[in-house]
Amino acid sequence: MRALVQRVSRASVRLASEASVVSEIGPGLLVLLGVSRGDGTAQVERLAAKVRALRVFPDAEGNMNEPLGEREILCVSQFTLYGDARRGNRPSFTAAATGDQARPLYEEFCRLTGAKQGVFGAHMAVELVNDGPVTLLLEA
Repeated sequence: MRALVQRVSRASVRLASEASVVSEIGPGLLVLLGVSRGDGTAQVERLAAKVRALRVFPDAEGNMNEPLGEREILCVSQFTLYGDARRGNRPSFTAAATGDQARPLYEEFCRLTGAKQGVFGAHMAVELVNDGPVTLLLEA
């Protein structure tokens, strides 16, 4: 399981075919979550705990020392985090979990973190204002 975690001032997601916003947050974390074929409950629990505990927000002195606290999380499914382009120019996604396997793990991650969600498997437009910028790649 992989997550690209971005500290944001705000983020939103909408279906690419519609103008209306599906989900949005103010200050917090945008999590792009990829599930691999070998992932299960243990990886979800470990990654969810890690994301909730990350100390990436500025404290009173401006140092990255504060956890998420009352800030929000927006989580978007992102199978392309498992794209492998080592051979050729067209990435292979064979390491990514199938939708049937990934959906319940994505939903469990969102439940454990209290994250707002995008639309699983949909073509979405994700907008964000990266704060810092602070971007981390996490694996479980």
